[in-house]
Amino acid sequence: MAVHEEERQEEIGAVAGALREHEEHRGLLLGVWEWTRSLLVAFVLFLLLRAFVVEAFRIPTSSMENTLLVGDFLLVNKAVYGAEIPGTPLRIPAFTEPRRGDVVVFTPPHDPTKSYVKRVVGIPGDTLEMRDKVLLRSGLEVPEPYAYHTDRFGDAIHPDMAWQSHHLIASTSPRYHPTRDNWGPLVVPEGQYFVLGDNRDNSEDSRYWGFVPRVAIHGRPWFVYYSFDPVESETAPWLRRVRWKRIGVSIR
Repeated sequence: MAVHEEERQEEIGAVAGALREHEEHRGLLLGVWEWTRSLLVAFVLFLLLRAFVVEAFRIPTSSMENTLLVGDFLLVNKAVYGAEIPGTPLRIPAFTEPRRGDVVVFTPPHDPTKSYVKRVVGIPGDTLEMRDKVLLRSGLEVPEPYAYHTDRFGDAIHPDMAWQSHHLIASTSPRYHPTRDNWGPLVVPEGQYFVLGDNRDNSEDSRYWGFVPRVAIHGRPWFVYYSFDPVESETAPWLRRVRWKRIGVSIR
């Protein structure tokens, strides 16, 4: 009788152990599922934020100095002008339209594989021209404290500026020979924008490849979230040459 009772207790203990192992295994699976679900939710939120709200952008050239420097990393507000819905021609409603003076990120008309950052200087209907490096709008000088010149007394001729002859106002002479610092007057068409780099003597911008369509403007930079001086001769400049004072600087 005692033997049977002992066997019965062993069976009960074995069943209880199996149940505990099952519960532990179930708890482990639940924990893994909770972590997986959290990661999936975070990943989906990241994709949504990147698609509709904010995106990172690195400054690769000096065309916007001194407003933006090579090695600046920006967070770009994509919602402000109405972000595109991926895979469709649709856009979410914009909070505002690009305005004169806005720094914007866009796809240039001559190279749809790239993204550029420049400053809007002309909106639809504006008449723009430049005389000896001075930007004029409707014949009046535009105050530009952000404009930066490295070649104060020179000028440059570029064959890509020939496109401008199709957008000159009617009173302009047919013998039109635009240069980097002397061009126009041009009329900005409906649905188009004219952009310039702040580093006027070293910027590839609307002077050379034309107007930027509204649909090509993707966002407005918020602030610099990281910056370093990319010195080629130095090892790991991203760590050794951090520009601490630029981190958090808002873009205007």
